[in-house]
Amino acid sequence: MKFSQLALMSLAALSPITAQAADTSFQQAWQQLLTVSDKLQAGAQEVYRAEAEHQAGQDLGLPSLTLNASYTRLEKPIEMDLRDLNPLASMDPSTLPPALGGALAAMPGSMFVTPFTEQDIFRSSLQAMWPIYTGGKITAAQAIHAAHVAEKEQGLQLTTRDLFIQLVDRYYGVAVSQSLAQTRGELVTSLEEHALHAQKLEEQGQIAKVERLNAQVALENAKVNFASSKRQVEMAEIALARMLHAQKVDASSGLFILPIAPSLPRLSQLTLSQHPALKLLEAKEAQAQGLVDVEKSLYHPTVFLYGNYTLYEDDSLFSKMEPDWMLGVGVKVPLLSRDGRSGKVEAAKSALLQARYTKAQTRQDLSLLLDQSYRQLQQAQEEVQSLELSVSLATENKRLRDLAFRQGLSTSIEKVDAELKLTGVETQQLGAKYRYVQAYARLMAISGQLDEFLGRSSAQTRAIEESNNAG
Repeated sequence: MKFSQLALMSLAALSPITAQAADTSFQQAWQQLLTVSDKLQAGAQEVYRAEAEHQAGQDLGLPSLTLNASYTRLEKPIEMDLRDLNPLASMDPSTLPPALGGALAAMPGSMFVTPFTEQDIFRSSLQAMWPIYTGGKITAAQAIHAAHVAEKEQGLQLTTRDLFIQLVDRYYGVAVSQSLAQTRGELVTSLEEHALHAQKLEEQGQIAKVERLNAQVALENAKVNFASSKRQVEMAEIALARMLHAQKVDASSGLFILPIAPSLPRLSQLTLSQHPALKLLEAKEAQAQGLVDVEKSLYHPTVFLYGNYTLYEDDSLFSKMEPDWMLGVGVKVPLLSRDGRSGKVEAAKSALLQARYTKAQTRQDLSLLLDQSYRQLQQAQEEVQSLELSVSLATENKRLRDLAFRQGLSTSIEKVDAELKLTGVETQQLGAKYRYVQAYARLMAISGQLDEFLGRSSAQTRAIEESNNAG
């Protein structure tokens, strides 16, 4: 399933809790889980956050424009007194001719003072800066953001597959527990008839008391096991309903066995080429490579364009002297730094190697998990097939023991033993079928073929419905 489809499903409005349960196929349960799962929705929000950060990173190479405004109050206005300048500062009026010295002495001091600014200064301007070369820092940062998005997307895919396996366990766990409870219920019914028949035979003197007691003990044990099975059904149904945010879910899809086992080489090829865990580690590797490039960029100069345009200034002499706008090119060259650039580069390289080694180990782990799940599938299928003969034998043995007991040719112990053997074999076969479906679901989840499992489950559901309609 593509991420875009999953995201739409995970962000859909939560469906209301159903008031009355209806038959729900596994495919319907899966679609419901995609809609209501809080875990998937949380994962989708992580993806959206990473996408927003990536979008923000696209603006790193654009120019920035800043509006600046300021108000400053000086201790006193900036002024220049001409008498403080040479040669006036070193001039002695007594050395001048009397007429000139008298004229200078009669001039007020304010005539020699030139004000440059007011005491209160108001200014506003636009400042622009555009980085045109950063040594690869901006490109590396954008690559890190893109890889971060890929990491979150693959993490969401991993969460989806984990939930799929969990749903298989809970959904078919309900079917198994219901079948087990039904089998044990049928055993209780059969043993009730047997205990009643044994009591009549004892009253007629055809069997001993110990045989009647044996029948009653077997019946009581069967009732205890039946009650335990009903509790297991309740717990399995509650777990499934809570997972789907429903009050009750009636599982209609049954267990199934494939006529032909899937191809292990094909599963291995699909797993090692597209598993989300491997793609997630590839994204981490890309992030680590981007971090190496970022740290290396600190050794390169930064070139930028800058400019300033004055919007408002007071009417002082200094303002008239200052230009209204300016443009320029700036270069920043790192010479000495105390931030440990070389150490950071080595640390980034170590992170890159760590991601590569982790990816190699994950490939081995996935290959091992695939092999184990495939062999568990084969083992479960062999158990189901071998138990078919055991079920037939136990069924025939029970029929003969029932007939022999009615004719007084068999003891109660032998009849009860036949009942228990049949129930035990049926329970064992039911467990093998459940393990088969679990192993098949893991194989499909590992290799990314969730739709393949859904198709098999839907086909089994249709077969059950057609069988019920024909009956």
